[in-house]
Amino acid sequence: MPPFPPRIIRLPAGMQVAAVVFCAFLAMASACKRSTPEQALRRDVSALQAAIETRDAGAVHDFLAEDFIGNDGLDRDGARRLAALYFMRNDKVGVTVGPLDVAVQGDHATVRSTVALTGGGGLLPDSGRIRRVESGWRLESGGWRMTSIAWDSQ
Repeated sequence: MPPFPPRIIRLPAGMQVAAVVFCAFLAMASACKRSTPEQALRRDVSALQAAIETRDAGAVHDFLAEDFIGNDGLDRDGARRLAALYFMRNDKVGVTVGPLDVAVQGDHATVRSTVALTGGGGLLPDSGRIRRVESGWRLESGGWRMTSIAWDSQ
């Protein structure tokens, strides 16, 4: 038995509402800490990875800037078509991203990493490739959009 019996304090209805609103405000204020541009970019890179793993070519397309350019002149629509083709060929797609080397300069950033991309239809992947990837990003309308990507075999 506790040394002091618990007391229930009854507040008037108006004060109860005010107390609930105040507590909700404190919870939102603590949850709404502004993230740094690097943290936001890392979240967007993770979201792009998730879009690839869920085989969502439209979501991948949404991460690409209008002026996106990739290897061999790959443009934004070509990247969406390439992703859709890869997703049609593979029932399961895996993306493993190594440590990210992120350099943010104002509203532009560069992300370097090693990426393993796997695909297949069964329990184990049928194919896989490891690539060194360097991507350029630009902050647009509050979100990061990929402006360029270059990859080579490792």
